[in-house]
Amino acid sequence: MRSLADTIVAEPLLSMADFVGHGWIDLEEVNECADSLVRDAETLFDLLNPEMDQELASRLGNLDAKPIICTTYRNCVLCTSKPGNTDLATLRRRDKLVEVALLDQDLKWRQATLAVGHCRICGADYFPDKIVFSSDNPNGLRQQKLIYDTQFLRISKHGIWVHRRIALLQEQAVIHFHSGWSNFATWLSNNIKSSGRSITYRQSKRLYIEHFSRRLLLFHGLSKTATLPSNTNSDAFAAHVRDLVGKDGGVIPSAMDHGCSDCTHAKRYSADLVEEGLLAADHETDAVAGAEDLEDFGMDQAPQPLDPALNANVPASFLNGPPVVQNIQQPDEPRGYVRLAVMDGKSIGHRVSQHFENLCNTPGALTCDTPSHQSWYKAYIERFKCLTFPGVQRVMRKQKELPNQMHNFQVTLPSLDGNPAETIAHTFRAQSVYCIQTVQWSCGTPIGWGKCYKSESLPQVLSILDRIWESYPSKRPGFLAYDNACDLLRHIITQNAHSPWLTSTRFIVDTWHYIGHRATDILCRLWCNPAPHNGSQPDLIHVVEDRNGDHHIARAFNLETAEQLNAWLNGYEAQLRQMTDVMFDFHLHVLLMLYTESTVDSIKRKEKELDDDFWEKVAEVRDLS
Repeated sequence: MRSLADTIVAEPLLSMADFVGHGWIDLEEVNECADSLVRDAETLFDLLNPEMDQELASRLGNLDAKPIICTTYRNCVLCTSKPGNTDLATLRRRDKLVEVALLDQDLKWRQATLAVGHCRICGADYFPDKIVFSSDNPNGLRQQKLIYDTQFLRISKHGIWVHRRIALLQEQAVIHFHSGWSNFATWLSNNIKSSGRSITYRQSKRLYIEHFSRRLLLFHGLSKTATLPSNTNSDAFAAHVRDLVGKDGGVIPSAMDHGCSDCTHAKRYSADLVEEGLLAADHETDAVAGAEDLEDFGMDQAPQPLDPALNANVPASFLNGPPVVQNIQQPDEPRGYVRLAVMDGKSIGHRVSQHFENLCNTPGALTCDTPSHQSWYKAYIERFKCLTFPGVQRVMRKQKELPNQMHNFQVTLPSLDGNPAETIAHTFRAQSVYCIQTVQWSCGTPIGWGKCYKSESLPQVLSILDRIWESYPSKRPGFLAYDNACDLLRHIITQNAHSPWLTSTRFIVDTWHYIGHRATDILCRLWCNPAPHNGSQPDLIHVVEDRNGDHHIARAFNLETAEQLNAWLNGYEAQLRQMTDVMFDFHLHVLLMLYTESTVDSIKRKEKELDDDFWEKVAEVRDLS
């Protein structure tokens, strides 16, 4: 109320004489009315009552008053959240009012008044978009809790604020136009209605990070517990959020409980296939639904001798015969359900650098955060700024070949961590991530992702799978489709015969890649067939009816959803390749969040959510009568 009184006094909205004759104030009582406005908010509501004179109401409605932006909290939530504390700590105004620039929802620059709330008990400051408070950290730095439903976001430390609607415009530009924050800043500056000020690249980037940090923390269920350092730059702010939602990869928690008719099916048995007439008379193990004629793909269908060298270290139990056929539902056991996930690599990444090979191995910038390493790198650049690193090596090698009396090229660099300069091994050359590995349900809903360095090696792929399901061991998929599933299965068997993946998940090759796999690989033929006709995997095939009324065997799941996600990511590849590791991770988390929301909305529109009939079938117990 004091802030409001100061504003009214500084810039009177109307002359007090305008209110004379309306039955609730006399000109002689101006001072008493002013005091009443400060003490009692009810008088302010009286100004807007429906019985007000129409002319006065029109004048009030046309006022272009300076907006006041402040927190929506009245009491300190930090004090009341402490155990045993039931007292409400009322907020007060901190210091004086501050004049700031505000880009409102109509893309118009306005002068606004910023009021900051303050708790006298704990010292917390309440801004419109965050709560800043003292922490117990040894460094004494203040922390902040983000306000997730704020209408205003600060995008510059120099007091520039924007309405949240501008951030929503930027989100739509990312989704529909694959816009980066640089070209969004250009578009926004060209469309601002008032002249004299534009949005810079840095401010647009800060807007992107502020908005999507809140979206990501809400999406990952971290909004109540997340605390971040206060007064950090954009990159540091994004790094802290990235560390919370996932560094070098991540998991979408909501995906673990996801289910729809495209990715989750009731359990099937070979008896169901017999009833439907699906079991072929010859039980061709190598038959693939949807790809009966391999000659169309240039493949030789003639029998080929098996290659024992491929599976030399694989236990005989995996090679002596086909998987056990799931004949019939067991008594007193519910039917249950299965889900299928799809995994694939996407050759997209960011630049990294391996530096000081014998001292540190931190991907990211050219040097790690160690001050001595950064100083050494600056000395290196100053000494060899006219030469590339390979050029320096070449000169030193040539000089060493000269006679001893000739002047040798000397390396005048300081020692580092007690090591002489000539013994420091470093590679100040940018490298890049080989690919990212994405995992989705067969309906297209993303589950998680990770990075592969140097190559798409099987240990890295398995590590990504272990990381995704580390906290959700009981939610592993029944089937996992991967273009190199047979080699991945072989790697798991030979490295850890007791891996939980061998008992929880069946690894299959997606249909497109299976037709190109070697027919001599018995492990691939027996265990990784995406749609065998012999009934060994009845969950993978079903009958479909075409427009002519004919029935055909088809795959029960879509095995190409990973390819579809990768095709969607192509539109952002140019941006991602130029980003640092922090912004690459942050931006990819954002993209997968947006893709997930779009996919879930599409499933709802198509009414493919699991209904009561599905769960009744899943809970169905075999009737022995």
